[in-house]
Amino acid sequence: MTEHYPIAIIGAGLSGLTLARVLHVNGIDAVVYELDASVDARPQGGMLDLHAESGQAALRAGGLYEEFLTLVDAGGEAMRILDEHATVRMQDDGSGGNRPEVNRGSLRNLLLGSLPGDAVRWGARVTGARALGGGSHEVALSDGTVFTTDLLIGADGAWSKIRPLVSDDTPVYSGISFVEVTLHEADIRHAKTAAAVGRGVMFALSEDKGFIAHRDPDGSLHGYIALKAPADWIKSIDFANTAAVKAMLLEHFSGWAEQLQGFITGADGPLIPREIHALPVGHRWNRTPGVTLLGDAAHLMSPFAGEGANLAMQDGAELAAAIARAPHRHRHRAGGVRARPLPPQRDLRGRIRDQYRHQLPCGRAPGNARPDGPAPPRPRHPAGERRQCGGVSG
Repeated sequence: MTEHYPIAIIGAGLSGLTLARVLHVNGIDAVVYELDASVDARPQGGMLDLHAESGQAALRAGGLYEEFLTLVDAGGEAMRILDEHATVRMQDDGSGGNRPEVNRGSLRNLLLGSLPGDAVRWGARVTGARALGGGSHEVALSDGTVFTTDLLIGADGAWSKIRPLVSDDTPVYSGISFVEVTLHEADIRHAKTAAAVGRGVMFALSEDKGFIAHRDPDGSLHGYIALKAPADWIKSIDFANTAAVKAMLLEHFSGWAEQLQGFITGADGPLIPREIHALPVGHRWNRTPGVTLLGDAAHLMSPFAGEGANLAMQDGAELAAAIARAPHRHRHRAGGVRARPLPPQRDLRGRIRDQYRHQLPCGRAPGNARPDGPAPPRPRHPAGERRQCGGVSG
């Protein structure tokens, strides 16, 4: 017998889990299908800075803000910008900031731990979905099973299997590639490189390449070696041959300071290739009954503005609030937890344009994307518009 769910969320990333949490505290059931086999199937990445008007507001809506504060990396908001000689060109100790840093994996675990134990179905690879009429949809899984749902939410990232239901657009390569590295016990084993990074995040950029790194709470350095490269560059490299990849990268950074080259020579474990992709600027879709998108599935963007995870969480919280305001027959008792309403949102478009337009791989300020599915309110954007401009995949 085919299983049926009133609300099905595809993807247990930050957007999908935030949606599930805020629905839960509003007494509404939802099931989450996740490709990963388990919660610890793969690393979740490094640090995130959560913004008051988006990521933090979403946590408040889910009643998790106080617990989030216990996960914050004190001092992680410090930042410095270096040139290729490791000369400090600008630095800020982060004091007085309102964008606390938190480990992405710890944040995800906080959201997972706040849901009922059976909310997430692990190891579920979605292969496709189709409309059944009347707003209902059928979702097919790789094991041959299917399920149906009244409301289908694609929170399944850059290469969403749900996006084709509402849009023909797919991510395009931005022209920038990352190689992700980790340096363990940095202060002891990689002292010069650790000193260059400082307490929080570091950017060392010059001539269409550079290093972006931050310090993790466990004492390791998490870094990205960034290069402007053709679309087939990553695919032409055998990343299983770590020594050869390191030698190739050192050629690209010949003449750079030793402590910056240390991200290459001192990298522990595998080097992980990551291409930066973007959905087309102006991506939008027509209202389609019974289905919508969140996070990277809706507005894949680059990491340079620091908005991707924050917008993903805000997407989830705002959609949950919109669903909670609508008549709904499928409610449960949520243990007395009460959701807090999202505060009025500031229009961030101008701030992003002013601060980040020269850093975005697409070379312009984020565009607008208008998802006209089950429409969560977007008071911070005129006419409900949303923005996006590039993103990490891999």
